Parts: sequence; structure tokens; C-alpha cells
Amino acid sequence: MRVEFSGRDLISMRELSRQEIEHILNAAERTEFSGDMLKGRLMSTLFFEPSTRTRLSFETAMKRLGGEVVGFSKPGAASLSKGENLTDTIKTVSCYSDVIVLRHPREGAARLAAEVSDVPVINAGDGSNQHPTQALTDLYTIRREHGRLNVSVAMVGDLKYARTVRSLGHGLAKFGARLLLTSPPGLEMSEELCAELEGMGAKVEVCSSIEEAVENADVLYVTRIQKERFPDPEEYRKVQGAYRITPELLEIAKPGMVVLHPLPRVDEISPEVDHTERARYFHQVRNSIPIRMAVLTLLLGVV
Repeated sequence: MRVEFSGRDLISMRELSRQEIEHILNAAERTEFSGDMLKGRLMSTLFFEPSTRTRLSFETAMKRLGGEVVGFSKPGAASLSKGENLTDTIKTVSCYSDVIVLRHPREGAARLAAEVSDVPVINAGDGSNQHPTQALTDLYTIRREHGRLNVSVAMVGDLKYARTVRSLGHGLAKFGARLLLTSPPGLEMSEELCAELEGMGAKVEVCSSIEEAVENADVLYVTRIQKERFPDPEEYRKVQGAYRITPELLEIAKPGMVVLHPLPRVDEISPEVDHTERARYFHQVRNSIPIRMAVLTLLLGVV
């Protein structure tokens, strides 16, 4: 069956089939060294939340493909500070651009943008909901490390607010992965999401300790506690620093286990882990470029 992406939006990992995910991962391998495939095309980056890696990697991907980039990372400098609504902003920007990359603090903002835009919209994170290109980067990294995606992935940290966990879970479920969940009290993955992932094919287990998760994992996927998502700062302080991954903890892991993190990190991974053979989070950063190159070329119909 032919996979067609031209002109589509990328809003949620829920909407991608296993075949479509594999198609994107395969395209990423082919586009790692591509040239001016998007010469003459323009990407708009609209970032209503802070971002370093996502915004810069999208810009890097577009420029490596020969395209151009406009946009903002400080919404106070845009017309929204004058009271313009998101719908009008998206309609306006789609008049200038061939593709829009949007990050917004409100869940559903990317979906709204896609409904009113005349060009493809890529969700670069909407609140605690979805971050599909990060999940694709994570899947690409896991496949390069293990050669397959039906692996055991321990998800550690904030499993309630972290959109990267939600998106990656949806992707892994379609490959029958085993998900080992470990989180501080109050930051557990919701029962509804666990049931959804199981319905999609994942094997979901709650671990009683971080040690249990580390011992049984092929991949240790660590997330920071999402301070900015907490309605009550006191609740954040209660769970801050609940987990810390150290070289000593990783001694109990099985051979070949790798540590991933979508970044930024705070104190959940000791800097000493960076120098171990298990650290792969900066590989993730590097892998985000071919993934975003693949997504851009596919949505713009040049591959």
C-alpha cells in the first residue's frame, strides 16, 4: 500500500500507522545527506513556548535542505501581543509559508491551526498533549540502537504531564513494545492512557521501584519533572528530584541498555552518566535532524 504524506499535517502520533512511522524512519535514513531538495520553500516557526532543540533542529533541517526560515520565538513581539487570536495568526502566516511549525502551551492549539491553515502544520508541542517529531526521533534512535522497536522501554519521571512520553507511548504501542512505568506519586500515567496504549498493542507494567525498571529495560527513557505544567508550585517541590540516574544505578542494567532523554534535563540524570557507554541522549539530538528533514520533505511532497 502506497504511503502518501504530501500536503498532510503532523499533529499527533495517534494518527500515524505503523507503516507510516516506518516510512518516515526509512526516509530519515535516506535524507541524512540530501542537498537542496527544498530550495525556494519557506518554513515559518511559531514558538509560543521556550525551545532550544526543537526550534533550532527544525531550522537546521530546513536550511540543510536548501529552504528558508522565518518566524518568532518570543510571542510578545508578534501581533498576538496586540490581541490578535491564534486563528488569524495562522491564516496570515499560511499566506507567506509553505509549512508551519507550531509550539503552543495550550492542548489542541496545533489541531486548531491545522484546521485553518492553507499549508501543512507540524505540531512541535501543544501543552502536555503531543510532540510527534520528538517521538519519531526517539523511535529512530531506538531502532538504530537495537535494530527493532518491539523492545522493553522503562519510562521514568513525569508520566502525567510529559507530552514526549504520551507521543512515544503511542508510537511504541504500534510495534508491540513493553512499557515499564515508574513515576513519583501524583505523576503516574493516567489509567485512560494506559488502557489506550494496551488497546493499541503495548504491554504496560507499573514498576514498584526505579531499580526494577532499570533491571528489565532495553531502553531507559527519562523525563524531567515538568515544573511549568504544575498548577501549584508546592506540588512541584514535593516531587522535585524524586529520581536521579547515576552510573552506580546503571550497573544493574543488562548489556546493551541505553539511556534516552528528550532534554532539557535538570537534575534527573547525573552528568557522570554522559561519559558512560549507555548515554544516548545527545545521539537523540543529532538524530532529530534527519527525522525533521524527512518530515519536511514528505509533507512538502518532494520525496
